[in-house]
Amino acid sequence: MSFCEVKNMIKRFRIFAAFAILLTTLSTGCQKETPTVSLSIWTSAGEQEVMEEMIEAFKKKYADDAQFEITISKEDEKTCRDTVLSDPKGAADLYTFASDQFDDLQRENALLPITDQTDQIIAENGGEDSAAIQSSSKDGTLYAYPLVASNGYFMYYNSSYFTEKDVESFDAMLTIAAKKGKKVAMDYSSGWYIYSFFKGAGLDVEMNEDGITNTCNWNETSTPHTGVDVANAMLAIARHPGFINCTDEDFIKGVKDGTIIAGINGAWNASTIEEAYGEHYNAAKLPTYTLGGKQVQMHSFAGYKLLGINAHTKNPQWAMRLATWLTNEENQTTRFRKRGEGPSNIKAAASREVQSSPAIKALGEQAKYSHLQHVAESFWTPTFKFGTTIAGGNRDGADLQKLLDTLTKEVASKPKK
Repeated sequence: MSFCEVKNMIKRFRIFAAFAILLTTLSTGCQKETPTVSLSIWTSAGEQEVMEEMIEAFKKKYADDAQFEITISKEDEKTCRDTVLSDPKGAADLYTFASDQFDDLQRENALLPITDQTDQIIAENGGEDSAAIQSSSKDGTLYAYPLVASNGYFMYYNSSYFTEKDVESFDAMLTIAAKKGKKVAMDYSSGWYIYSFFKGAGLDVEMNEDGITNTCNWNETSTPHTGVDVANAMLAIARHPGFINCTDEDFIKGVKDGTIIAGINGAWNASTIEEAYGEHYNAAKLPTYTLGGKQVQMHSFAGYKLLGINAHTKNPQWAMRLATWLTNEENQTTRFRKRGEGPSNIKAAASREVQSSPAIKALGEQAKYSHLQHVAESFWTPTFKFGTTIAGGNRDGADLQKLLDTLTKEVASKPKK
């Protein structure tokens, strides 16, 4: 090969190499740069595991669109509002909360209005007039995603001790439990639960339009069933050897160790209770209780768990996409399977699998006697104090009418800052 031929070959190689480098550069320049999306979520301790699984699936689905840094931290739905409002800018990008906190969060501009797939979300949760959408909307604007529709309560029981007829009456259940050296449980320290006695008696509490105070008549003296009648009925139950007053955590401990054979609680504990009671696991609507010599049906609060997006999030579009994913039909069904909680998504709720659940069936039976929870913050502390006193058997012999007058006054007042 001549010198000239070698020179020409080298020249052609250089041209080819330069062209290859140019193509590589152009190709690299045309590639879409993958952004890093950072999001944080607050949810309850019991929800964390299932939420983590759903988030991992979300990351895989959108792996070509972004790199995700998503952190999950514990924040109970009951206290979420207070934590968020104490520092809205420092709160998580997404957070789960009970529907009774919606008004405060929305009024304080802590919730981002939902603008992505809004019509689809509304339709999948029963339409604009459904309780799920009403509990998460204000003046026609959607501010939160319905997550769970089973935020109510009913009676769990171990069917090796009780028949379906037995669980219709609180008195019957207490008598059976006492004879067996066991307990029927309820949390008297929570206004959420003791509402069931007062509402059953025809007495009520409701948040006023100001969103801060309540109207409450639990101290009535002229109604067919007075407030004192209800308090005495609650005392009779509290003093019964077959009854135990306990919080959610202690209720589960008692179910597991066999001391508690029935109790008023919610669907969030369905899986745990089913595991403990095994083949004898069952549930029913709330029973009747003795009030002034008559049997009166216990009523209940009902509500939803919602997923909100912080109005201060730096990634609103991705936050909405994640929220839609976490609350879709498939994941609501997954949440039911792993947590026993009822879906708000109408297709998921209508499935044979969901409808066969004793807890969901009990919620359906209780629905006739349930009422959407709509109380202001000033409701909780006075009812805690009253319920705790009654649960202890009113050891100091306090005048029941005075206790109820104080409760009603405080419930109707603006909370102290």
